[in-house]
Amino acid sequence: MALFQGLIAAPFTPMHEDGSLHLGMIPRYYAFLKHNGVHGAFICGSTGEGVSLSLDEKKRVIDAWGACASDDDDFAVMPLVGGTSLEDCRNLARHAEAAGMDAVSFTAPFYFKPADARALADCCIEVGAAVPDMPFYYYHIPVLTGVGTSMIDLLQAIDGRMPSFVGIKYTHEDFMDYLSCIHFAEGRYNMLWGRDENMLPALSLGAPGAVGSTYNYAAPLYLDLMAAFASGDLASARSLQQQSIDMIRLLGKYGGIATGKAFMRMLGMDCGKFRLPVRNMTDDKYELFIRDVKNVGFESFCSSPLPAMQTEGV
Repeated sequence: MALFQGLIAAPFTPMHEDGSLHLGMIPRYYAFLKHNGVHGAFICGSTGEGVSLSLDEKKRVIDAWGACASDDDDFAVMPLVGGTSLEDCRNLARHAEAAGMDAVSFTAPFYFKPADARALADCCIEVGAAVPDMPFYYYHIPVLTGVGTSMIDLLQAIDGRMPSFVGIKYTHEDFMDYLSCIHFAEGRYNMLWGRDENMLPALSLGAPGAVGSTYNYAAPLYLDLMAAFASGDLASARSLQQQSIDMIRLLGKYGGIATGKAFMRMLGMDCGKFRLPVRNMTDDKYELFIRDVKNVGFESFCSSPLPAMQTEGV
């Protein structure tokens, strides 16, 4: 089964002013990511507001990305199929397969939570059984799900029981657990790193790829960081990681996850606003935000707009 490698963006779901899906923007979004050296997309996740979309809306987003990328061997797309209703997850996974997605991802049920690693493994197996030929990833993000099961325990509970289980999108700061997962079963599982501000230490532990929201609008920064690390230039890699941290601090300063859409707006990729209950930036705050963005040197490492000739027809 093909594994995800390199830089994978977690795209925002484009919205119209009234909060409805702006699916017509997705072909241009896909071209924009490709233009900036991104190798794939993790759609309908946290950044993509998957939990705020209806089942039908998620299917439509999957179809839109599939229409762009299903025949592109150099760009992989994986949707998050959900977490609360296993029946909806199975339904969406089958739809993802039909739409030509490269893999599916699943996160823990976060209302009735699995009591332990064995129960979590059982949930993965039940959802994965709907698409046994698709690579299946677990999405570990305990800060949002409230499910803090260690991932080494999950791998031990699922190993040998689910052939399609190929890895984990690891969005947590437990480097001890993460390294244990990388070494488990002689490195059998594809451990994708999910904390942009900690990419460098994850690379030092052997991360094969990374999935994140800031790769949407600052891909060159992270590609340079990865190249510096690979060449042994740790001084440059550390400096680039600090630039990433300075940029990411602005997310917290201006309200959190919705701030990412403000970065995209600056690059001419206006994805609209986040849906409630996420709070969006006010126009007054946006002016202050632009000033702070310039102060961290964003223009020196941000993703570049599409050339005019590539925007025609998308």
